Amino acid sequence: MQVRQDRDETAGSRTGLAGQLSAPLRSFLATESGSAGVLLAAALLGLAWANSPWSDAYESLWATEAAVQVGDAVLAMDLHHWVNDGLMAVFFFVVGLEVRRELSVGELTDRRRVRLPLAAGLAGMAVPALVYLALNPSGEAADGWGIVIGTDTAFMLGALAVLGPTFSTQLRIFLLTLTVIDDIVAVTVIGAVYSDEVSLGWLAVALATLVALAVLDRSRVWRASPYVVLVLVLWLATVNSGLHSSIAGMVGGLLIAAHDPRKDVVEGAAQRMRAFRQSPVPSLGRSAVRGVAQSISVNERLQTVLHSWTSYVVVPLFALANAGVDLRGGVLGDALTSPVTWGVVAGLVLGKPVGITIAVLAGARLGLGRLPQGVETGHVAGGAALSGIGFTVSLLITGLAFDDPALQDQATVAVLLSAVLASGLGWLLFQAGRVLRGEGDADLPRFLDRDVDPGVDHVRGPVDAPLTLVEYADFECPFCAKATDLARELRHRLGDDLRYVFRHLPLTDVHQHAELAARGALAADRQEAFWAMHDLLFAHQDELEVEDLVGYAGQLDLDTEQFVRDLEDDELDARIRADVASAEASGARGTPTFFVNGRRHTGPHDAESLAEALAGR
Repeated sequence: MQVRQDRDETAGSRTGLAGQLSAPLRSFLATESGSAGVLLAAALLGLAWANSPWSDAYESLWATEAAVQVGDAVLAMDLHHWVNDGLMAVFFFVVGLEVRRELSVGELTDRRRVRLPLAAGLAGMAVPALVYLALNPSGEAADGWGIVIGTDTAFMLGALAVLGPTFSTQLRIFLLTLTVIDDIVAVTVIGAVYSDEVSLGWLAVALATLVALAVLDRSRVWRASPYVVLVLVLWLATVNSGLHSSIAGMVGGLLIAAHDPRKDVVEGAAQRMRAFRQSPVPSLGRSAVRGVAQSISVNERLQTVLHSWTSYVVVPLFALANAGVDLRGGVLGDALTSPVTWGVVAGLVLGKPVGITIAVLAGARLGLGRLPQGVETGHVAGGAALSGIGFTVSLLITGLAFDDPALQDQATVAVLLSAVLASGLGWLLFQAGRVLRGEGDADLPRFLDRDVDPGVDHVRGPVDAPLTLVEYADFECPFCAKATDLARELRHRLGDDLRYVFRHLPLTDVHQHAELAARGALAADRQEAFWAMHDLLFAHQDELEVEDLVGYAGQLDLDTEQFVRDLEDDELDARIRADVASAEASGARGTPTFFVNGRRHTGPHDAESLAEALAGR
């Protein structure tokens, strides 16, 4: 699971203004949804191959031994274990990276927003496990309760894209937040319940490696290579210690820092790039590359490199290696009469949606949290049903929970069957919500809530221009300052065909001077100097105290006494609140947010992209 934040956007954590969906997150959702098709194809290929005349080749392929040897040290496993214990560690490493990023700079930085998904995630694992144990209370079969706790994020998002509402951004964000809890608990269960006898020596090596990773994190080491080397050592120590390698992946990812880019570092990178453009020599090229790398956290650089590999190679290979159950010779019949099969099916298909839905409804009623804007009860029920697609984690735990091949086959059949049934149930619940309760899209508003009013709004350009660009901005947001140059370039390009509208969205939880600066601009507006003050405020973002604002008023030859009186006028607060209310009603959740001809712009907001959007391309 991954959730990312646009680096050209500042998000606030106040209720209702907690970060517009970012371009990296949209990219992630598209990648996961696309990879679901590859994953499904790999699973079907594995199943067909295992039931074909060439099934012996399937079995012998995954039983093939492969070894890595350095001197006298040898690490040997068959291909099946290399996939499950090696490649899947990379998958969980990416999961750990994303969880750390979400906790540091993403959706989970506002801990208030975690409580409802946390309750839903825990209930969505506890209820299925109890359902499973009710049907398999004893013996080796009881060890399979962990099979029903996981959710396959890629499959879930793929199914949501096909079966859910046309626009389901907010629901996807909620479900992804929920799967963060799911992933952490699932990996903890694997490590605590399904690992072998632990070697204390190797465990000590693993713990020392974790300390070294933490030191790198605290030291803000920006090169990725030291982290990669330590994570490889951590994986090797974990495998030899007897713990499952998923622990190494998840914990290693959690210990790699994520942070927003600092303005000074970004500016430094830009200067190095300009120097290289003026004199394209190798030394300046290396300096430019180094500057760009330093501006992006190690966490996100590793995610960028590994995410497509895990989505399109690692997880499909895992499906190919683990979904191949030979259903001939009575295996299918035995599975369909087995309590293990129906325990898994009941846990995933019924226990998951019941646990999640009840926890969400009860949590919202008790004031634990509230659903994201645009998400209704029917959306939650449909999404909860799709969470019953366990697949990747379920198949992994199947191989760890049972030594008996027959039980493994029964559980695998159940996991595949559950994916089909959970998808069908999710579709039915989405349709029921739409027809019976009028629940359509599960998304933020996409259109400007309050039309542009030249008598109220701050407008640059002809008031009757055919093209309109509205920006919700914050005077202390560094990326809004950059967007000011962007708007100037667009006006130069389009001339009198464009009117640019500035609206206030001060994010006071992250920018303590933003609201005061907005008041300063409005106070200047009363002396017809809004745009001049606007430019000064963005040019001096680090100097926004009251005395600074009064100084800027003096520079503009304003009546400073009137400016000070106006600065304290409560009517300015009402004007700012009106813009903030229109931002929330329009789906603007961070700064800068642009509306192109009345529609919220969700792509990159560079000059070229906005010019194309304004032209309708």
